[in-house]
Amino acid sequence: MEVQQYIISFLTDFVKILSEMAPYLLLGFFFAGLLYAFISPKNIQKYFSGKPLKSATLASLLGVPLPLCSCGVIPTGAALYKNGASKGGTVSFLISTPQTGVDSILATFSLMGLPFALFRPIAALITGITGGLITSKVTKHEKKQVQDQKPMKKNQSFSQKIISVFRYGFVDFIQDISKWLVIGLVLAAIISALIPNDFFNMLNMPPILQMLLILVVSVPLYICATGSIPLAAVLILKGISPGAAFVLLMAGPASNVATITMIGKVLGKRSLLVYLATIIFGALGFGLLIDYVLPTHWFTNIAQQHLGHDHAGNLAWWQIASGITLILLIINGYIQKYRKIKNNSIINLNDNTMDTKTIKVEGMTCNHCKTSVESNLESLPFVKSVRVNLNDKSASIEGDDLDMEKIKETINSLGYKTE
Repeated sequence: MEVQQYIISFLTDFVKILSEMAPYLLLGFFFAGLLYAFISPKNIQKYFSGKPLKSATLASLLGVPLPLCSCGVIPTGAALYKNGASKGGTVSFLISTPQTGVDSILATFSLMGLPFALFRPIAALITGITGGLITSKVTKHEKKQVQDQKPMKKNQSFSQKIISVFRYGFVDFIQDISKWLVIGLVLAAIISALIPNDFFNMLNMPPILQMLLILVVSVPLYICATGSIPLAAVLILKGISPGAAFVLLMAGPASNVATITMIGKVLGKRSLLVYLATIIFGALGFGLLIDYVLPTHWFTNIAQQHLGHDHAGNLAWWQIASGITLILLIINGYIQKYRKIKNNSIINLNDNTMDTKTIKVEGMTCNHCKTSVESNLESLPFVKSVRVNLNDKSASIEGDDLDMEKIKETINSLGYKTE
């Protein structure tokens, strides 16, 4: 009987958390599509260089609303760096962008309230600017090579951009985050169902120790900015301090082992050390500010109100409808991904007179990785087109007199590995 009760509690909590987040996530996906369609990284990369304070500030301001997690921001940042951005501007972008985004800001407001929703972008902005300034200082004598590019392709028409808004926001972007979003929701529902309320209060751990514990777990592991929200909200219900929950919200999305490896490879050890130190000390600093300076009830009342065990009849019809819509969009994302893989597998690449080579590219995880590899390879003068297949981690390259060494060098410079 207890098992049945736990299952019912898990399903109820899962539906409740999903329905609370879904309306704001759908709105966030729409804004993500707008940013993707109307703000091109190639158009803003000029702001990532210049004076340290200017480049760090602009890079952080541009990075905060962008809906890129740590797996997607690394190839984007690497591409910006190769195309002329300074190391300081690049590190600012890499720190501020994965911590938050329009979708996660709205979702944070839905589950955790306005103070957390405001605090996340403020922390991302401050740590991004700080990390960029320090990086510019410690790497000012380092030199870099800038990759020559082809002229930019013709801009899309307004109608094409509108199509891109919905295509990216409700298909491509959902494909990228749906796995981690579902994992975050499931883990949050499991914790909510199995762990007693005030569990961390019973452990009697001071907030600073809770923060250090969360930090040790968060830094090496991957969790996206949106997927971290239900986990943090439920942990507050179980007695963890709001500051420790904020450490999870900040450090979890901004770092993982893959990110650390790629930053060290692309930007160097000094930039990597600044990146890690900024995230670690920034997360602890803001966590301590929440727990010891600001009023605690700012950061606890909303989560308790939204996710307390008062499930009956407190979900509006539009929340339930939004939850169903989100589930259908996630399913559609996987269907579209399968169809794309199937179509790519049957395309005949031999119906032309140009050279075509296919190579393995390890380390690609999402559509942002795909776009980064394709755009950087297509900037090479001898490459006509590139088609990346995320399923088998390969890139099919078409062009005249392909220079495979230059192709491999370009891919490796983005932080990926070629075979």
